[in-house]
Amino acid sequence: MWGKSKTKATKIETLIGTSIEVRGDLIFTGGLHVDGKITGNVIAEDGSDSMLILSDHGCIEGEVRVPYVVLNGEIIGDVYAAERVELSSHAQVNGNVYYNLLEMAMGSEVNGSLVHCKNEKKLLEFQKDNSSEDEEESTKPHATAS
Repeated sequence: MWGKSKTKATKIETLIGTSIEVRGDLIFTGGLHVDGKITGNVIAEDGSDSMLILSDHGCIEGEVRVPYVVLNGEIIGDVYAAERVELSSHAQVNGNVYYNLLEMAMGSEVNGSLVHCKNEKKLLEFQKDNSSEDEEESTKPHATAS
């Protein structure tokens, strides 16, 4: 955005077009460009240098766990980026952003917390803590109205 771009150059191997809607978790490696809608979690395989690019037409409803993230669309859920997050001018995140490096353009929105994590190990701990809390919630008995 300012000066030379320091974004990792990753080959885009997967494209989700504007007329496509994916329902379910998406696990990938390499580059993923999203112009459509994903209802589910978007997860890069462990140990990969994967990158997600979400265009201004794109929308993800679920958690994002990708080392390199470039956002210009909407995410409803938490974002975990072990390396870098770029929030472009139309980016809107309704959830927490856990990041190592962050770049925010004027006009981008984060409706949640920004949590800086210097090392990937600590970032992965946040992921595990949140997923174990979700599992505990799903195993707790719920009261029902009669």
